Amino acid sequence: MSDFSTLNDMWNVNERFSQKAIESLAALGFGVGSTRGVVRVEKYGCGAEFRKEGDGQYQMTVMPTIMLKGKFTRLWDAGYQKFLLTDDGLKVPALASHLANLRKFNEELRTALGVPTFYNEALGSVSQVSVYDRVKGRLGDVPDKTVGAHSPGDSH
Repeated sequence: MSDFSTLNDMWNVNERFSQKAIESLAALGFGVGSTRGVVRVEKYGCGAEFRKEGDGQYQMTVMPTIMLKGKFTRLWDAGYQKFLLTDDGLKVPALASHLANLRKFNEELRTALGVPTFYNEALGSVSQVSVYDRVKGRLGDVPDKTVGAHSPGDSH
């Protein structure tokens, strides 16, 4: 059985942030790029995205995640290891340094935006996708197939 959980549990995705709060991130060492109301915030090889709403406030639309070649990834817990998944299905093993940087990025972003961190949220990495059922014939018995993942060099 697959369990598709997201960082939505860690961030109140309905929370809005002022333009001043988003602009202040650059002074705190975050790379901040903006194009037509979409703001990408990056640091430590990780990133998040905010979109400007009609009321002038910004809402997070891409939760903090690890960047791979300038693109957002999803953290996948395959039961035996964590992987980074790209939108095109590329599967890359997540390194301890990736996870440490994601944790640091998430903490610093939360602090900069005044979003509290609760104890259970600070315990470790939260995977955006978890699929690791090994019962033959059930969804998840072949995790790569279940999430549409392939390793670099595998043919589709």
